[in-house]
Amino acid sequence: MFEDEARFGRMIEPRRAWTPPDLRPLVATRIEREYGYAYAAVSPHDGALVSLVLPEVNAELMSLFLAEVSRRYREEFILMVLDGAGWHRANDLAVPVNMRLQSLPARSPQLNPAEHLWEELREKWLGNRLFDSQDAVDRQIERGLAALEQDVEKTASLTGFDWICRLPLGVT
Repeated sequence: MFEDEARFGRMIEPRRAWTPPDLRPLVATRIEREYGYAYAAVSPHDGALVSLVLPEVNAELMSLFLAEVSRRYREEFILMVLDGAGWHRANDLAVPVNMRLQSLPARSPQLNPAEHLWEELREKWLGNRLFDSQDAVDRQIERGLAALEQDVEKTASLTGFDWICRLPLGVT
């Protein structure tokens, strides 16, 4: 599985939109410095996805997320590939016994297929929408991630990098 976190907040970045000819779309904007974070682990081979929306990124919440992944796949050994964020290497990070962490090379987000999940959420679930609260943003992210968890074909399509899918399952 490949793991990543992303920050989502109330700052609006206008995106392209379809409109009738000669009509300019209006998109409301807001500058709010309020954020939540989505954690996700995806298996590009089969589109399996585990996600949580949490208020921060740190070793304690990362441990909680890893425990959730481990709970859902308690009968399997998980090689969790992730970036080099400080909380991924923290001394107090609790790594479940059925999991091993493997870091990606430094400064290589293009190697992590989980990054494509964030693009999908920002485009399809948040694009050109104004939210009244951070809770509303978090609920929308939860809905988007739940939809991706249910649609394993789409998730596999988004994250199924050729170099990953050519690897046989079970390789350690």
